[in-house]
Amino acid sequence: MAFLEFNNISKGYPGVQALASVSFTVEKGAVHGLMGENGAGKSTLIRVLSGDQAADDGSILIDGEEQKYASVRDAFHAGIVVIHQELQLVPELTVAENLWLGRFPAKGGVIQSKTLIETVRAKLEEVGIDVDPSAKVSSLSIGARQMIEIAKAVMLDARVIALDEPTSSLSSRESEILFSLIGRLKARGAVILYVSHRLDEIFRLCDSLTVLRDGKLAAHHPKIAETTREQIISEMVGREISNVWGWRERAPGDIRLEVKGLSGPRLRNPISFSVRQGEILGFFGLIGAGRSEMARLLYGADASDQGQVTIDSIAVSPNNPKAAIRAGMVLCPEDRKFDGIIQGRSIEENIAISSRRHFSPFGVLKPKMEAVQADQFIAKLRVRTPSRRQDIVNLSGGNQQKVILGRWLSEQGIKVLVIDEPTRGIDVGAKSEIYDILYELAAGGMAIVVISSELPEVMGICDRIMVMCQGRVAVNVARPDFDERSILTAALPDKNAAGTI
Repeated sequence: MAFLEFNNISKGYPGVQALASVSFTVEKGAVHGLMGENGAGKSTLIRVLSGDQAADDGSILIDGEEQKYASVRDAFHAGIVVIHQELQLVPELTVAENLWLGRFPAKGGVIQSKTLIETVRAKLEEVGIDVDPSAKVSSLSIGARQMIEIAKAVMLDARVIALDEPTSSLSSRESEILFSLIGRLKARGAVILYVSHRLDEIFRLCDSLTVLRDGKLAAHHPKIAETTREQIISEMVGREISNVWGWRERAPGDIRLEVKGLSGPRLRNPISFSVRQGEILGFFGLIGAGRSEMARLLYGADASDQGQVTIDSIAVSPNNPKAAIRAGMVLCPEDRKFDGIIQGRSIEENIAISSRRHFSPFGVLKPKMEAVQADQFIAKLRVRTPSRRQDIVNLSGGNQQKVILGRWLSEQGIKVLVIDEPTRGIDVGAKSEIYDILYELAAGGMAIVVISSELPEVMGICDRIMVMCQGRVAVNVARPDFDERSILTAALPDKNAAGTI
């Protein structure tokens, strides 16, 4: 019997029809997958469900009753919890305070701190989350913060829970805890909407599946066992993608980037490596291995203790991102929302912000030149947007990543691209497009460093892989020797030794 019903949901924004008459149902106690390319309408549908956005037309029914919410708060108190990919926690509050936010236990107007912490501790133990309730959220890893978000649904005994790319920041162990938790919530009768681009997870967890494309219902599968991966991908992108990685053989040139003895916080041993012109070097490791920390040290965003970085044999001033950029090295960071895009600004401004010094050496902006440049990169990188004036926060994750790439490509003389989690939370079609961009840049002689927690990604696109574990390089693997089991074994703590395989 249908417990959650979407009936002809439509939602439009200026220049974009995000949803067009989307209808499907989900049974009680089911895990329902929601898939589609970035920009297909998944996030908009979740916003409508959560009360964050009002539909232009259509209705949502839960257990036969039409739902009308004036705000996210109303939906939350009605038992609808949305766990966004971009976490909604308050960093300077404790874990317990975040989980009780807006409904603190109080007596005579005084918050009962002991009750608050004890209740949260019991709930966290119940679901297997090993976190101190009195710890500030700002002190936790991204993976731990994700688990705290998910604990909100347990605290509320939610009826409908939407999880948006929930494992994107989780380790394998944390993912298994999540999967176990989903099973328990399902057994209680909750409806789980599971939004993910990871087909392995979809087939493992979901009972049914809906696919959106361009804001419309592309397919609805009441029984996921009756479909295939190939069929789902075709429904998502509207075309066949035979090889999403599309690796292209190249003949690397001279050494372009050389790193000797780089060390700093979270790195146990100094790191040395080199990247040639036209080469794509991958860094793989589990969460906490030190990959992103290495990238920030390399770029100068964090201060290094020692080490030398050279580009085309010319030393780069340490601990200075401006010097790195002027030397020809740029970084696309792991966290697009906080470290990559400039929120509240247009696509045009996000692309132009780095190259303005070339257009405006005396501080006088040249809007016409910036507009022409933005249009060129929107076309070249196939950014899906109705206008260059669109606020970047309204773009999908894949299109935001393309805009960040456009910003750096607008720089003059870029020789080294460091890109951290290039396709996190990005659909299979956009992944293929971003990989094509990386291949084209490599073919032009750029040295590319790809940092990823997804082993299939680094094996699929890289010429060489350096595996990190507990703050050090465990092994350095050439493409002919790529082996999933060996690489993963090297990434596991206390089961590796430095060397080459």
